[in-house]
Amino acid sequence: MTEAGDEMYRWARDLFPICRSITGPGIRQTLDYLRDLVPGLQCHAVASGTRAFDWTVPDEWTIRDAFIADETGRRVVDFHNNNLHVVSYSEPVDRWLDKAELEQHLYSLKDQPDAIPYVTSYYQRRWGFCLTHAQRQALAPGRYRAVVDSDLEPGVLNYSDLIIPGEQKEEILLSAYVCHPSMANNELSGPVVVAAVARWLLRKKQRRYTYRIVFIPETIGSLVYLSRNLDVMKKNTIAGFVPTCCGDDRAYAMIESRNGGTLADRASRHVLSRTAPGYNHYSFLRRGADERQYCSPGIDLPVVSILRSKHAEYPEYHTSLDDLSVISAAGLQGTHECLCRTIDLIEANRTYRVTVLGEPQLGKHGLRSTLGQKEFPKQTAMMMNVLAYCDGTRDLISLAERIDADALECAAVVERLFKAGLLVEVSENGRPQSQ
Repeated sequence: MTEAGDEMYRWARDLFPICRSITGPGIRQTLDYLRDLVPGLQCHAVASGTRAFDWTVPDEWTIRDAFIADETGRRVVDFHNNNLHVVSYSEPVDRWLDKAELEQHLYSLKDQPDAIPYVTSYYQRRWGFCLTHAQRQALAPGRYRAVVDSDLEPGVLNYSDLIIPGEQKEEILLSAYVCHPSMANNELSGPVVVAAVARWLLRKKQRRYTYRIVFIPETIGSLVYLSRNLDVMKKNTIAGFVPTCCGDDRAYAMIESRNGGTLADRASRHVLSRTAPGYNHYSFLRRGADERQYCSPGIDLPVVSILRSKHAEYPEYHTSLDDLSVISAAGLQGTHECLCRTIDLIEANRTYRVTVLGEPQLGKHGLRSTLGQKEFPKQTAMMMNVLAYCDGTRDLISLAERIDADALECAAVVERLFKAGLLVEVSENGRPQSQ
């Protein structure tokens, strides 16, 4: 097992017990943990009632205890046994009810009788409990005490971000949500992978681009963040990634940006096709995480979502079954490596033009043997193919796709040819870049 994968799994294990929601102590505790992992991460607070486009930051929710007790005082449903047992954002209540009335506040899954569902009510005041269907069926007739010891009052919404500067002001966005309670793949895989990638970026000696690292509550958090940073993000963002449900071993997948064809789409597609043949490619019509906000009309950032098993399409999704057994160190490591390769590709992606007419004499430049043989070595063949398509009209990704080669392997070949003076980098207008 890889060291990075083991490390990410440990982080997920530490964060798993925390009861997170879109506001409140749980999200602050999670952001504090991530700040210890990623030096320089800054936490921000936005007051309840703040407008973010068509949305408003809701009141802050704090939960201390919640239970259903029978007439003997025995807790038949207990928040402290599993924080999914309470509907997220339940308003405070302390009432005695008969079973029929209690049933109106209960949520379970008939087709998954041993799973506790994840249910929320952020924008309408109500209270409720989630339990396994087996627990629900076992409730005897009688009276029950329902208690939710919570506060739902004006407060703040918290998020964290970090700008990692590069040589250029153009930015690559990495965004993860931190608002779900104890679910491993749907919630924790995203932030621990983004934290690991951020640490990797901070260690890089050279960064061509600037990186924007964001940890937010889903939907309302991304809307708040965009409302505060939209101008600079629209101006500078060249690619963005939302890793989610990315810690299991079952599959690899991506959800393309709204219109497709962006640098993020192309780089992700190329890396996944090379490292995970048979990966699942979903259109934006299958969206489900914060790519919804980043790609929405008028915002139109070039953002894709990177996944393993797709949200809402694996059996444990949004239930208590999405526990630490669903993710693995190897699964987290695979997503981490995929993102790092995609970032490396974007960093290396340039457009080049050959500097000589006709086929260059590679032997003269020390790039191949001067002894003619029946077959070209593989490296020489790739070099010749790269030269054949370096005409100033294709970037590295397009070139690699044209010659059916790995773009990062092409990048190494391009580096040799560039140093030999056989290639020159060209700008978008087709002219050589100034040296």
